Amino acid sequence: MREPLPETPAAVCVGEAMIMLAGETGVPLADVESFRRSVGGAECNVAGGLAALGIATGWISRLGDDGFGAHVLRDLQGRGVEVGGVELDPDRPTALYAKESRDGHTRMHYYRTGSAAAAMDPAFLDRPAVQKRLANAELVHTTGITVAISDSAAQMVEQLGAQPRNYLLSVDLNWRPVLWRDKDPEPLWRVLRAADVVLIGADEALVFAGTNDPAELHERLGGRCTLVVKNDAHTALVLEPDGRRTEVPALTVDVVEPVGAGDAFAAGFLAGTLQGLPMKQRLRLGHLNAAAVLAVPEDHAAPLELGVRERLLTCSDEEWAATKIGVT
Repeated sequence: MREPLPETPAAVCVGEAMIMLAGETGVPLADVESFRRSVGGAECNVAGGLAALGIATGWISRLGDDGFGAHVLRDLQGRGVEVGGVELDPDRPTALYAKESRDGHTRMHYYRTGSAAAAMDPAFLDRPAVQKRLANAELVHTTGITVAISDSAAQMVEQLGAQPRNYLLSVDLNWRPVLWRDKDPEPLWRVLRAADVVLIGADEALVFAGTNDPAELHERLGGRCTLVVKNDAHTALVLEPDGRRTEVPALTVDVVEPVGAGDAFAAGFLAGTLQGLPMKQRLRLGHLNAAAVLAVPEDHAAPLELGVRERLLTCSDEEWAATKIGVT
Protein backbone atom coordinates (compact mmCIF):
# COMPACT_ATOMS: atom_id res chain seq x y z
CA MET A 1 0.00 0.00 0.00
CA ARG A 2 1.37 3.43 -1.01
CA GLU A 3 2.34 5.71 1.86
CA PRO A 4 0.34 8.97 2.18
CA LEU A 5 1.81 11.72 0.01
CA PRO A 6 3.28 14.75 1.83
CA GLU A 7 1.20 17.94 1.77
CA THR A 8 4.40 19.98 1.53
CA PRO A 9 6.31 18.42 -1.37
CA ALA A 10 9.82 19.50 -2.31
CA ALA A 11 8.85 20.16 -5.93
CA VAL A 12 5.61 21.76 -7.09
CA CYS A 13 4.51 21.89 -10.73
CA VAL A 14 1.92 24.47 -11.83
CA GLY A 15 0.02 24.16 -15.10
CA GLU A 16 -2.76 22.57 -17.08
CA ALA A 17 -3.44 18.84 -17.35
CA MET A 18 -5.42 17.46 -20.24
CA ILE A 19 -7.03 14.21 -21.20
CA MET A 20 -5.16 12.83 -24.19
CA LEU A 21 -7.18 10.77 -26.69
CA ALA A 22 -4.91 8.81 -29.03
CA GLY A 23 -6.50 7.64 -32.24
CA GLU A 24 -5.65 4.48 -34.14
CA THR A 25 -2.29 4.77 -35.90
CA GLY A 26 -2.62 5.50 -39.59
CA VAL A 27 -6.29 6.50 -39.40
CA PRO A 28 -7.45 10.09 -40.08
CA LEU A 29 -9.10 11.69 -37.08
CA ALA A 30 -12.43 11.86 -38.90
CA ASP A 31 -12.44 8.07 -39.27
CA VAL A 32 -11.18 6.98 -35.84
CA GLU A 33 -13.67 4.62 -34.17
CA SER A 34 -11.97 4.29 -30.78
CA PHE A 35 -9.39 6.22 -28.76
CA ARG A 36 -6.89 5.27 -26.07
CA ARG A 37 -7.20 7.63 -23.08
CA SER A 38 -4.32 8.92 -20.99
CA VAL A 39 -3.31 12.08 -19.13
CA GLY A 40 -1.10 14.70 -20.73
CA GLY A 41 0.12 18.24 -20.14
CA ALA A 42 3.67 19.48 -19.75
CA GLU A 43 3.67 20.30 -16.04
CA CYS A 44 1.89 17.14 -14.94
CA ASN A 45 4.27 15.11 -17.13
CA VAL A 46 7.18 16.72 -15.27
CA ALA A 47 5.45 16.15 -11.91
CA GLY A 48 5.04 12.44 -12.65
CA GLY A 49 8.63 12.22 -13.86
CA LEU A 50 9.97 13.85 -10.70
CA ALA A 51 7.89 11.58 -8.46
CA ALA A 52 9.12 8.50 -10.35
CA LEU A 53 12.70 9.59 -9.60
CA GLY A 54 11.99 9.75 -5.87
CA ILE A 55 11.29 13.47 -5.49
CA ALA A 56 8.31 14.34 -3.28
CA THR A 57 6.26 16.24 -5.85
CA GLY A 58 2.94 18.07 -5.98
CA TRP A 59 0.90 19.37 -8.90
CA ILE A 60 -1.22 22.50 -8.54
CA SER A 61 -3.90 23.52 -11.00
CA ARG A 62 -7.63 23.70 -11.69
CA LEU A 63 -9.71 20.91 -13.23
CA GLY A 64 -13.29 20.59 -14.29
CA ASP A 65 -15.46 18.91 -11.65
CA ASP A 66 -16.15 16.18 -14.20
CA GLY A 67 -15.20 12.61 -14.99
CA PHE A 68 -12.10 13.64 -16.91
CA GLY A 69 -10.92 15.76 -13.98
CA ALA A 70 -11.46 12.84 -11.62
CA HIS A 71 -9.40 10.64 -13.94
CA VAL A 72 -6.53 13.16 -13.97
CA LEU A 73 -6.45 13.19 -10.17
CA ARG A 74 -6.49 9.38 -9.93
CA ASP A 75 -3.79 9.07 -12.57
CA LEU A 76 -1.42 11.53 -10.92
CA GLN A 77 -2.00 10.14 -7.43
CA GLY A 78 -1.31 6.68 -8.81
CA ARG A 79 2.03 7.98 -10.09
CA GLY A 80 2.93 9.34 -6.67
CA VAL A 81 2.05 13.01 -7.25
CA GLU A 82 0.39 14.99 -4.44
CA VAL A 83 -2.72 16.86 -5.70
CA GLY A 84 -4.21 18.46 -2.58
CA GLY A 85 -3.69 21.96 -4.02
CA VAL A 86 -5.95 21.30 -7.04
CA GLU A 87 -9.21 23.27 -7.29
CA LEU A 88 -12.27 21.79 -9.01
CA ASP A 89 -14.46 24.03 -11.16
CA PRO A 90 -18.19 23.19 -11.37
CA ASP A 91 -18.67 25.20 -14.57
CA ARG A 92 -15.55 24.97 -16.74
CA PRO A 93 -14.36 21.66 -18.23
CA THR A 94 -11.14 19.70 -18.08
CA ALA A 95 -9.20 20.29 -21.30
CA LEU A 96 -8.74 17.64 -24.00
CA TYR A 97 -6.44 16.95 -26.90
CA ALA A 98 -6.51 14.28 -29.58
CA LYS A 99 -3.39 12.72 -31.07
CA GLU A 100 -3.52 11.81 -34.76
CA SER A 101 -0.66 9.62 -36.03
CA ARG A 102 -0.44 8.87 -39.74
CA ASP A 103 1.95 9.10 -42.68
CA GLY A 104 4.85 9.08 -40.25
CA HIS A 105 3.72 12.27 -38.53
CA THR A 106 1.94 13.05 -35.28
CA ARG A 107 -0.50 15.94 -35.07
CA MET A 108 -2.17 17.28 -31.94
CA HIS A 109 -5.71 18.70 -31.93
CA TYR A 110 -6.34 20.79 -28.79
CA TYR A 111 -9.68 21.50 -27.12
CA ARG A 112 -8.67 23.73 -24.22
CA THR A 113 -10.36 27.10 -24.78
CA GLY A 114 -12.38 28.05 -21.70
CA SER A 115 -10.95 25.22 -19.62
CA ALA A 116 -10.88 25.21 -15.84
CA ALA A 117 -7.12 25.69 -15.83
CA ALA A 118 -7.38 28.76 -18.08
CA ALA A 119 -9.26 30.46 -15.22
CA MET A 120 -6.19 30.37 -12.96
CA ASP A 121 -5.26 33.90 -11.87
CA PRO A 122 -3.10 35.64 -9.24
CA ALA A 123 -5.80 35.10 -6.62
CA PHE A 124 -5.40 31.35 -7.14
CA LEU A 125 -2.00 31.62 -5.46
CA ASP A 126 -3.65 33.11 -2.36
CA ARG A 127 -5.67 29.96 -1.64
CA PRO A 128 -4.39 28.47 1.66
CA ALA A 129 -3.76 25.05 0.08
CA VAL A 130 -1.61 26.65 -2.61
CA GLN A 131 0.17 29.06 -0.25
CA LYS A 132 1.19 26.22 2.04
CA ARG A 133 2.69 24.18 -0.77
CA LEU A 134 4.55 27.09 -2.32
CA ALA A 135 5.90 28.21 1.06
CA ASN A 136 7.51 24.82 1.67
CA ALA A 137 8.68 24.05 -1.87
CA GLU A 138 12.33 23.91 -2.84
CA LEU A 139 11.48 24.14 -6.52
CA VAL A 140 8.44 25.36 -8.49
CA HIS A 141 8.18 24.42 -12.16
CA THR A 142 5.95 25.79 -14.90
CA THR A 143 6.10 26.39 -18.65
CA GLY A 144 5.36 28.92 -21.35
CA ILE A 145 2.20 26.98 -22.11
CA THR A 146 0.66 28.11 -18.82
CA VAL A 147 1.60 31.70 -19.64
CA ALA A 148 -0.15 31.31 -23.00
CA ILE A 149 -3.48 29.69 -22.06
CA SER A 150 -5.02 32.95 -20.75
CA ASP A 151 -4.12 36.46 -19.68
CA SER A 152 -5.08 35.64 -16.09
CA ALA A 153 -2.83 32.55 -16.05
CA ALA A 154 0.03 34.67 -17.42
CA GLN A 155 -0.49 37.16 -14.59
CA MET A 156 -0.43 34.30 -12.09
CA VAL A 157 2.89 32.97 -13.41
CA GLU A 158 4.37 36.46 -13.41
CA GLN A 159 3.41 36.72 -9.75
CA LEU A 160 5.22 33.44 -9.06
CA GLY A 161 8.37 35.09 -10.37
CA ALA A 162 7.84 38.49 -8.75
CA GLN A 163 6.79 37.55 -5.22
CA PRO A 164 9.36 36.86 -2.45
CA ARG A 165 10.28 33.19 -2.60
CA ASN A 166 12.47 30.56 -1.03
CA TYR A 167 12.13 28.17 -3.96
CA LEU A 168 13.94 27.91 -7.27
CA LEU A 169 11.61 28.91 -10.11
CA SER A 170 12.04 26.67 -13.15
CA VAL A 171 10.43 27.56 -16.50
CA ASP A 172 10.49 25.44 -19.66
CA LEU A 173 9.81 27.64 -22.70
CA ASN A 174 7.62 25.05 -24.46
CA TRP A 175 6.88 27.52 -27.26
CA ARG A 176 3.52 26.76 -28.90
CA PRO A 177 2.98 29.22 -31.78
CA VAL A 178 -0.72 28.39 -32.06
CA LEU A 179 -1.28 29.53 -28.48
CA TRP A 180 0.51 32.83 -29.14
CA ARG A 181 -1.31 33.75 -32.35
CA ASP A 182 -2.12 37.50 -32.22
CA LYS A 183 -0.69 37.73 -28.69
CA ASP A 184 2.31 39.70 -27.40
CA PRO A 185 4.97 37.31 -26.00
CA GLU A 186 6.42 39.98 -23.68
CA PRO A 187 4.78 38.40 -20.57
CA LEU A 188 6.66 35.20 -21.37
CA TRP A 189 9.94 37.10 -21.66
CA ARG A 190 9.29 38.61 -18.21
CA VAL A 191 8.63 35.17 -16.72
CA LEU A 192 11.78 33.70 -18.28
CA ARG A 193 13.91 36.59 -16.99
CA ALA A 194 12.53 36.05 -13.49
CA ALA A 195 13.31 32.32 -13.49
CA ASP A 196 16.25 30.66 -11.76
CA VAL A 197 16.30 27.74 -14.22
CA VAL A 198 15.28 28.09 -17.87
CA LEU A 199 14.93 25.08 -20.18
CA ILE A 200 14.66 25.76 -23.89
CA GLY A 201 14.92 23.78 -27.11
CA ALA A 202 17.36 25.09 -29.70
CA ASP A 203 14.73 24.84 -32.45
CA GLU A 204 12.03 26.70 -30.50
CA ALA A 205 14.57 29.30 -29.33
CA LEU A 206 15.27 30.18 -32.95
CA VAL A 207 11.56 30.81 -33.58
CA PHE A 208 10.85 32.53 -30.26
CA ALA A 209 13.99 34.60 -29.78
CA GLY A 210 15.53 34.69 -33.26
CA THR A 211 18.65 32.93 -32.01
CA ASN A 212 19.66 29.59 -30.55
CA ASP A 213 23.15 30.66 -29.54
CA PRO A 214 23.36 29.77 -25.83
CA ALA A 215 25.51 32.76 -24.87
CA GLU A 216 23.25 35.22 -26.68
CA LEU A 217 20.14 33.63 -25.16
CA HIS A 218 21.67 33.77 -21.69
CA GLU A 219 22.47 37.46 -22.12
CA ARG A 220 18.95 38.26 -23.40
CA LEU A 221 17.51 36.49 -20.35
CA GLY A 222 19.56 38.68 -18.04
CA GLY A 223 22.41 36.28 -17.35
CA ARG A 224 21.26 35.33 -13.83
CA CYS A 225 19.57 32.00 -14.62
CA THR A 226 20.91 28.52 -15.14
CA LEU A 227 20.11 28.08 -18.84
CA VAL A 228 19.62 24.61 -20.33
CA VAL A 229 19.58 24.44 -24.13
CA LYS A 230 18.39 21.14 -25.60
CA ASN A 231 19.40 20.41 -29.18
CA ASP A 232 16.94 17.62 -30.03
CA ALA A 233 18.65 14.24 -30.28
CA HIS A 234 22.17 15.65 -30.29
CA THR A 235 23.20 17.36 -27.09
CA ALA A 236 22.15 19.39 -24.05
CA LEU A 237 24.16 22.31 -22.77
CA VAL A 238 24.07 24.31 -19.53
CA LEU A 239 25.27 27.87 -19.01
CA GLU A 240 25.46 28.88 -15.36
CA PRO A 241 25.32 32.45 -14.00
CA ASP A 242 29.09 32.39 -13.35
CA GLY A 243 29.76 31.49 -16.99
CA ARG A 244 30.52 27.80 -16.50
CA ARG A 245 29.47 25.72 -19.48
CA THR A 246 28.69 21.99 -19.42
CA GLU A 247 27.61 19.92 -22.42
CA VAL A 248 26.50 16.27 -22.61
CA PRO A 249 25.55 14.39 -25.80
CA ALA A 250 22.21 12.60 -25.98
CA LEU A 251 21.97 8.82 -26.00
CA THR A 252 21.22 6.76 -29.08
CA VAL A 253 17.56 5.69 -28.89
CA ASP A 254 15.18 3.66 -31.01
CA VAL A 255 12.47 6.34 -31.09
CA VAL A 256 8.87 5.14 -30.92
CA GLU A 257 7.18 8.50 -30.18
CA PRO A 258 8.87 11.84 -29.40
CA VAL A 259 5.99 13.52 -27.54
CA GLY A 260 6.77 13.94 -23.84
CA ALA A 261 10.54 13.52 -24.13
CA GLY A 262 11.21 17.19 -23.39
CA ASP A 263 9.15 17.01 -20.20
CA ALA A 264 10.97 13.84 -19.20
CA PHE A 265 14.33 15.57 -19.75
CA ALA A 266 13.17 18.46 -17.57
CA ALA A 267 12.11 16.06 -14.80
CA GLY A 268 15.49 14.32 -14.87
CA PHE A 269 17.49 17.55 -14.86
CA LEU A 270 15.39 19.08 -12.08
CA ALA A 271 15.54 15.90 -9.99
CA GLY A 272 19.32 16.00 -10.30
CA THR A 273 19.25 19.66 -9.28
CA LEU A 274 17.26 18.91 -6.12
CA GLN A 275 19.54 15.96 -5.36
CA GLY A 276 22.60 18.21 -5.64
CA LEU A 277 24.20 16.20 -8.44
CA PRO A 278 27.13 17.64 -10.41
CA MET A 279 25.95 19.49 -13.54
CA LYS A 280 27.17 16.75 -15.87
CA GLN A 281 25.12 14.16 -14.01
CA ARG A 282 22.04 16.41 -14.03
CA LEU A 283 22.24 16.54 -17.82
CA ARG A 284 22.82 12.79 -18.03
CA LEU A 285 19.79 12.13 -15.83
CA GLY A 286 17.76 14.35 -18.14
CA HIS A 287 18.91 12.38 -21.18
CA LEU A 288 18.24 9.04 -19.46
CA ASN A 289 14.73 10.07 -18.51
CA ALA A 290 14.02 11.36 -22.02
CA ALA A 291 15.32 8.13 -23.57
CA ALA A 292 12.86 6.06 -21.52
CA VAL A 293 9.94 8.11 -22.91
CA LEU A 294 11.24 8.12 -26.49
CA ALA A 295 11.17 4.31 -26.44
CA VAL A 296 7.40 4.06 -25.69
CA PRO A 297 4.23 5.36 -27.42
CA GLU A 298 2.94 7.23 -24.34
CA ASP A 299 3.79 10.76 -23.11
CA HIS A 300 5.50 9.34 -20.01
CA ALA A 301 7.28 6.16 -18.96
CA ALA A 302 8.86 4.55 -15.93
CA PRO A 303 12.52 5.58 -15.51
CA LEU A 304 15.26 3.18 -16.40
CA GLU A 305 16.04 0.72 -13.61
CA LEU A 306 17.87 2.35 -10.69
CA GLY A 307 21.04 0.30 -11.06
CA VAL A 308 21.27 1.15 -14.76
CA ARG A 309 20.76 4.85 -14.04
CA GLU A 310 23.40 4.93 -11.31
CA ARG A 311 25.94 3.15 -13.52
CA LEU A 312 25.36 5.47 -16.48
CA LEU A 313 25.43 8.62 -14.36
CA THR A 314 29.02 7.89 -13.39
CA CYS A 315 30.37 5.98 -16.40
CA SER A 316 33.14 7.29 -18.65
CA ASP A 317 32.36 9.55 -21.59
CA GLU A 318 33.27 6.70 -23.92
CA GLU A 319 30.81 4.30 -22.24
CA TRP A 320 28.12 7.00 -22.31
CA ALA A 321 28.63 7.60 -26.04
CA ALA A 322 28.36 3.87 -26.75
CA THR A 323 25.11 3.38 -24.80
CA LYS A 324 21.97 2.57 -26.79
CA ILE A 325 18.41 2.54 -25.42
CA GLY A 326 15.72 0.34 -26.94
CA VAL A 327 18.11 -1.00 -29.57
CA THR A 328 18.35 -4.75 -29.98
